[in-house]
Amino acid sequence: MNLNYIKAHEWKIVEEGFNKENVTASESIFSIGNGAMGQRANFEEHYSGETFQGSYIGGIYYPDKTRVGWWKNGYPEYFAKVLNAPNWIGIGVIINGKTLDLNSCKVIDFSREMDMRNGVLTRSFIAEFEDGDMAKVHVTRFLSMDIQEVGAIKYSVTPINFQGEIEFSPYLDAGIMNEDSNYDEFFWEILEQKETDDEAYIMSKTLKTNFHVCTGMKVELILNDYVINIDKEVKTTEKSISYAYSTLVNSGDTFSIVKYGGYTQGMNHPNAELLNFSKQQLNKAADLGFEVLLEKQVKAWNKIWDTADITISGDIKAQQAIRFNIFQLNQTYSGEDSRLNIGPKGFTGEKYGGSTYWDTEAYCIPFYMSTKDKNVAKNLLIYRYNQLGKAIENAEKLGFSNGAALYPMVTMNGEECHNEWEITFEEIHRNGAMVYAIYNYVNYTGDFDYVITHGMEVIIAIARFWNQRATYSADKDQYVILGVTGPNEYENNVNNNWYTNFLAKWCIEYALENLDILKDDYPEEYVRIAEKVCLDEIEMQSWTKVSDQMYFPYSKKYDVFLQQDGFLDKELIPVDQLPKSERPINQKWSWDRILRSPYIKQADVLQGFYFFENLFDQDSLEKHFDFYEPLTVHESSLSPCVHSILAAKINRIDKAYEMYLRTSRLDLDDYNHEVHEGLHITSMAGTWLSVVQGFGGMRNFNDQLSFDPKIPKNWKSYSFKIKYRDHTIKVFKNHEGCKFYNESDTPVSIIVSGKEVTIFNKDLVIL
Repeated sequence: MNLNYIKAHEWKIVEEGFNKENVTASESIFSIGNGAMGQRANFEEHYSGETFQGSYIGGIYYPDKTRVGWWKNGYPEYFAKVLNAPNWIGIGVIINGKTLDLNSCKVIDFSREMDMRNGVLTRSFIAEFEDGDMAKVHVTRFLSMDIQEVGAIKYSVTPINFQGEIEFSPYLDAGIMNEDSNYDEFFWEILEQKETDDEAYIMSKTLKTNFHVCTGMKVELILNDYVINIDKEVKTTEKSISYAYSTLVNSGDTFSIVKYGGYTQGMNHPNAELLNFSKQQLNKAADLGFEVLLEKQVKAWNKIWDTADITISGDIKAQQAIRFNIFQLNQTYSGEDSRLNIGPKGFTGEKYGGSTYWDTEAYCIPFYMSTKDKNVAKNLLIYRYNQLGKAIENAEKLGFSNGAALYPMVTMNGEECHNEWEITFEEIHRNGAMVYAIYNYVNYTGDFDYVITHGMEVIIAIARFWNQRATYSADKDQYVILGVTGPNEYENNVNNNWYTNFLAKWCIEYALENLDILKDDYPEEYVRIAEKVCLDEIEMQSWTKVSDQMYFPYSKKYDVFLQQDGFLDKELIPVDQLPKSERPINQKWSWDRILRSPYIKQADVLQGFYFFENLFDQDSLEKHFDFYEPLTVHESSLSPCVHSILAAKINRIDKAYEMYLRTSRLDLDDYNHEVHEGLHITSMAGTWLSVVQGFGGMRNFNDQLSFDPKIPKNWKSYSFKIKYRDHTIKVFKNHEGCKFYNESDTPVSIIVSGKEVTIFNKDLVIL
């Protein structure tokens, strides 16, 4: 596979020339979505080569029976799968009696572009057949941000050197199976099919979970810009509906089909009304027409980019990369529905199955919190609050009691649905990310009401978990946490992972701190919450004991906290001494060898320093960075962004830039050789962080927003906007200095490189 075939462009993702080896990678990279649904960039026409067909609907999943070699008590019964939905984009194309198939014909001047500014995917090429016939094809496709249950395709064919019949066969195919099905099962039941005029619909529901979906299409035919009517041939199977429209087309004339399609689903409408709603939405789109719908798409994306965009001058690959990451994040999650969340692959693939990991809380919330209305991030917190009961059940299954909660590693509905022992039962640090997200949200937005109405119950349940999960060590006269896996998944079943122990202590202290605030300032709410969760002073005293006596592994020799108790038993050979032929180690080494090695998938200790930077001094940060960075292989997509942010903090700008490119172009350059499986959506939020918190130096400690802008040497300038409470602030940095604009109607005080500055409404400050 050619790993660097994507052309550099400020606002577009561009592929020039057709290479069969790149097809599945491009299907991921050019994926489109609108928050409610999404799809890989599969060809509309038939393709007989290797392809990964994928369309997905927000919130729709299937509980695929767990597949393990042996069963352990506590294993979840199923692994949740985002469901590969019925395919509505398909358009069979026959040109002068020959099936259009890019795997078999000669492809000339192939170009595919994702216009990120406007949310539009286009593709064009000339197909040459064995008999010499040549036809030009141009396709435009988008998923409407304005009507989220509808997408639109305009597919045009122009004969170049012949006159002949062109046939379009638009179809719905509800027989799509998940690529990652554990037992090769079909997850859907087809309920009903309807077709009338130039519309077709298939009603289906998921097995077990009973999600009802109506997949629909509406078709319009155009010859040289004039709408025409053509009699059609109808073909149906148990799982599909297909129309066939054929007409004679002269050389140089253009025959086009406009296809509106999409999904209505039972999470948003009554099951019995799905067909009617689908008809309404498709007719609404068709009445507007393709061009007007496209204009609305452009306006919707312009509004998104107004606050989300980051500009970088002087480095086109860096500019393209950050916009690609921001674009995909906005395609994946729009924030209106607290039942939805952000999966690691979003709408671009099926790997990792479940809807959400701890990635959302650790990485994604700051992006949505800073670029959109605060309610978008708040909905992500409410998602977890609504699943608190399930988190308590998950903890009970593992032997915890008294309302202790263990949030799942992977989930759709709050139940744990991940079946790797070392992840499901040992990677308990994810519980701390739930509390950190609440802290991060309240600290940034000032919305303490969330703690009162929702957050405190979650914080208490997680403090109870840590209190019970810690073990008193008589030998150390301290509390230890045994048998865990930290974010560095290249160490399993270790004792006293520093990051996990630190989070446990911090979560308990944060719980006690907020309970004190409630007791002093909101006594009625304190009583209400304490009675609801049966909390008393005796229990809180036990929390304090665990927190005060938490053990942390530490090396006097290196003057650093250790990843875990046995880390110095390893042979500490730096990564740069590994032959390139042995990288990535997760694809070249046995798991046994990885576990015995010093190599770090994602540096746990540095993750903790990133979260709690204000609790450590600069010298300590530098020591830990210098100790762990040389041992980190960055084979977690979540790793490079943290290293970029910390490197910028300690003025290692070249290293920060290296890590920025690593995180921002992870998929575009396919660093981990896996982009064909889908994009790394959640780590894309880390890319945004690496600019705003890394180079921009944005922090929000002690109720004070601050910046310490720095710039890589090969950038001329960069700028970004953030929403902070009632303000919108634009930051501009070049090598001469920096500028801060207050685009709001009220003044805001910030700290810039240690100096307090007040920016008045609609004002500009130059520093």
